[in-house]
Amino acid sequence: MIEWSEEDLMIRDAVRGWIDAEVRPNLDALESGELPPYDLLRNLYKTFGMDEMARSSFRSRPARQREGGAGAAGGDGSGDDRPGGGNAAMSMLPVIELCKVAPGLVSAMGVGLGLAAGTIMKRGTPEQKERWALPLLTMEKVGAWAITEPNSGSDAFGGMQATARKDGDEYVLNGGKTFITNGPYADTIVFYCKLDNGDAPRDREILTFVLDRGMPGLEQGRPLRKMGLHSSPTGELFLNDVRAGADRLLASGSQGGKESARQNFVTERAGVAAMALGVIEECLKLSVEYAKTRELWGQRIGDFQLIQLKLAKMEVARLNVQNLVFRHIEMQRAGRSPTLAEASAMKLYAAQAASEVAQEAVQLFGGNGYMSEYRVEQLARDAKSFQIYAGTDEIQITHIARDLLSR
Repeated sequence: MIEWSEEDLMIRDAVRGWIDAEVRPNLDALESGELPPYDLLRNLYKTFGMDEMARSSFRSRPARQREGGAGAAGGDGSGDDRPGGGNAAMSMLPVIELCKVAPGLVSAMGVGLGLAAGTIMKRGTPEQKERWALPLLTMEKVGAWAITEPNSGSDAFGGMQATARKDGDEYVLNGGKTFITNGPYADTIVFYCKLDNGDAPRDREILTFVLDRGMPGLEQGRPLRKMGLHSSPTGELFLNDVRAGADRLLASGSQGGKESARQNFVTERAGVAAMALGVIEECLKLSVEYAKTRELWGQRIGDFQLIQLKLAKMEVARLNVQNLVFRHIEMQRAGRSPTLAEASAMKLYAAQAASEVAQEAVQLFGGNGYMSEYRVEQLARDAKSFQIYAGTDEIQITHIARDLLSR
């Protein structure tokens, strides 16, 4: 794949029209936190029939699995259950276009669909999928994926302190989570913790539960203030003797809940390339427009070589990240998923490229670039998050290097 098809471009233009009508007029309210993003995202899903596509795909999944169809490959909940119902471009183009305006919307959407629903689709029973995953896939409900803790960070598994203690036919959950996307508003929470069985804390089995808003002992904190991604609410979770029946426990698989989380890391990290592309394309567009119209010393700044160098580097970054996105789309169409190391490499490069392009855009705009009314200020703050969430740059380097050294 070397370029978007005519059908892809039609989808892109339709999504752009919706964003211009629905998102841009609400950008200030989204940035201030006054407007949570979920009704806008539901509107997106209904406008483009993505909710019905997800529902139809969910209903036909058992038949596809019996027939060994593409959507059943690996039984991992990927493929045809993603937004767009199997159309790889339809799943990527809304991400790219939304990230040109409000990358936080994609974070809010992606966590509910790709991580929360994705985990249930990978590890859940048919009953669990029907009960919890389907409402997330159609955006009827808001999902959160709770793994990060205040004292663990990048050491998500080893440093995890949240526990599940067996008590008869139930489990008693305790602990806290932080930096949880959608945490303040989530209806459904996929919660990772360790089985409290007397083993050394770092050796305990990882369990995964599905929790509902309002369960006794579950407190969802208010949205946290943060540097960027203001249109994506982030919060803390506090569990005090939350009782969860065995019907809420997801199957662990051969390597426990760690393997489930690692599969989600692949999905999340590969998706950052599409998010980065949106930011890069928008920063480049705004910078070119500004370079053509802003004048100094009697000539437009686009005539100065240092400005031209900035624009040229932005274009190189755009081409490179676009090629990563195209490769990912081709892999999806072929029924393949990147390895953890490949996904980490995609995220590392794309995140750094987006952050560098956005910072250069601010510099090109000069004092105006530091002002909120010039949108590169917001995009620079949002782009920085790409280098931190879903694993910091340093963690991506570790995963890539370990894979290379193990060959």
